[in-house]
Amino acid sequence: METVTIKLLAERLKLSTATISKALGDSHEISEVTKKRVFDLAKELNYVPNAYASSLRKNKSKTIAVLIPEVADSFFSIALNGIEEVAIEKGYHTLIYLTHEKLEREKAILSELLYGRVDGALMSVSSETDSFEHIEDFGKKLPVVFFDRVASAPATAKITTNDFECGYLATKHLIEAGCKRIVMLSISKSLSIISERSSGFQKAVADHQLDPATCEVVNCIGEGKTVHTTLTTILQGNNRPDGIIATVERLTTDIYLVCQQLGLQIPGDVKVVCFSNQASAVILNPSLTTITQPAFEMGRAAAKALLKRLKNPYLNLEEESEVIPSVLTVRNSTGG
Repeated sequence: METVTIKLLAERLKLSTATISKALGDSHEISEVTKKRVFDLAKELNYVPNAYASSLRKNKSKTIAVLIPEVADSFFSIALNGIEEVAIEKGYHTLIYLTHEKLEREKAILSELLYGRVDGALMSVSSETDSFEHIEDFGKKLPVVFFDRVASAPATAKITTNDFECGYLATKHLIEAGCKRIVMLSISKSLSIISERSSGFQKAVADHQLDPATCEVVNCIGEGKTVHTTLTTILQGNNRPDGIIATVERLTTDIYLVCQQLGLQIPGDVKVVCFSNQASAVILNPSLTTITQPAFEMGRAAAKALLKRLKNPYLNLEEESEVIPSVLTVRNSTGG
């Protein structure tokens, strides 16, 4: 079976390929009579436009990259749904890249993307990202929009939540629940969201005149046995905390397991709050008090900002930044 191309349509109708292309694109330069001839033949021969060739001619891939550190965290899976909804609606494809929390992996991905594979990128930086030259270099050639975990450079749209206020709110909630010795578990020394949450935590401790020596931010960097060992050390000391705030969702399981192994009751011995979007929070035993981020809305907002910029190259992306508030949901892990 002969492949139906613009060239074939042109030969059959004795017109130029340029005329056929313009007619199919409903150009005002082509008469309605000629357009009808082209459309009728295209329909008769079941002509299907080559989207890839079209994108090459326009120097557009109609594809955006999404860089995320992991997919196990429900925040990112929900955010991806928001991104996809907008991208599909606007006729764009998405390519998902996992950095696995590695700076070098992040650098390699951005470098590869500069070779015409995508028109721009949405990005949540890795926990190791403490320098931004590679992102600035990418941003000089293609637009980039940050969501959740942002970089200080380049100047562009940043879709975030109210992390400082949430750090403060989680701490205040534990204090009001009777906690005196509270720790906030951090996964990074450089991530902006962790810095903001930590600052909110420290402000709440100071405002409520708790002893800063017994209320601290503890690095819980690593995975598996490393995290488990860190939590065991924290929770088996004589001056163990009576309140824990986990800054990321993946620490939840380890907190519950270590408490169970040490014979500590939640919330009787230690009260727990997690930044988490996991649906299972309500069926954990006890149910988990959470700070829930507006993941879907953040994904949508990030995608909208990037696609708006791709439509208008003169758009000031920095002005598209948004802060979408999170919600504290109190459950049994803090006494209900």
